[in-house]
Amino acid sequence: MSMERHVRAYILWVLCVDYETYDVLGRLDLPNVRRLKLSDLETPELLDIKSGRTIGEYCWTLTPFAPRFVFEADSSVERVTYIDADLWFLKHPKPIFDDFEASGKQVLITDHGYAPEYDLTATSGQYCVQFMTFTRDGGGMVRKWWEERCIEWCFARHEDGKFGDQKYLDDWPERFGDVVTVLHDKELALAPWNASRFPYGNAVFFHFHGLRLISKDRIEIGNYYLPNPLRRDVYQAYYQDIRESLEQLKRVGVKLIPQAKSVGFARRYYRKLQRIKARIWPLLIDGEERF
Repeated sequence: MSMERHVRAYILWVLCVDYETYDVLGRLDLPNVRRLKLSDLETPELLDIKSGRTIGEYCWTLTPFAPRFVFEADSSVERVTYIDADLWFLKHPKPIFDDFEASGKQVLITDHGYAPEYDLTATSGQYCVQFMTFTRDGGGMVRKWWEERCIEWCFARHEDGKFGDQKYLDDWPERFGDVVTVLHDKELALAPWNASRFPYGNAVFFHFHGLRLISKDRIEIGNYYLPNPLRRDVYQAYYQDIRESLEQLKRVGVKLIPQAKSVGFARRYYRKLQRIKARIWPLLIDGEERF
């Protein structure tokens, strides 16, 4: 919804990890959405390691492959921006793309921009896999390197300086200095870990890391300190978009709101929502003519 509100001219490619997601998106028939069925795209190397990883770890493993899948699906696409499913735009992303184009580079990454009290650089990485842009040709060497590393190791634990797909980004500005640029203005990319450091007024997007849908009327926002204006103006508005999205799903026959009131059922429902969330990996495709 936030892309409809602020971006308007876009194509959103969704890598559907299971048939349920593919089917529901088909029923929604959203005009700017393109579906990619993972079962049609998995490479032998992905299939070889799939059984040894959890669904979350496998989704992380897929992240560097996702732009490749889009480039292969549409030969006219010259630039792909990966975005996390829990990103919400507060304004048009033109300032981010302007920064990228001014750099003359082929890959854009974003700094976590941690507030000092939440600095997890040592364990979670300097840079965040949340909003990443790759050009078709110039960014290919970086994507291939990342694909190979994630095939070798991509797990939800800290080990030998690695963590999931994300810690691999730490040395990209040095390893791929001629190709990779870091978004200069950290205030454009906000999340709970830097919400106490930057005002939200300048942000292009907010990353709702840690947010959990508990019931139709309640959300859990995590353990970070969040200023009251942010809660009122950003979190409340995001929650309204979530509720509208749930209504859209109900209109196409998807049952997400539990009828039973038992705690046990609510817990099972909560876990199901988390599994569904882990399966949806959206990609924003942008072109110079659109921004």
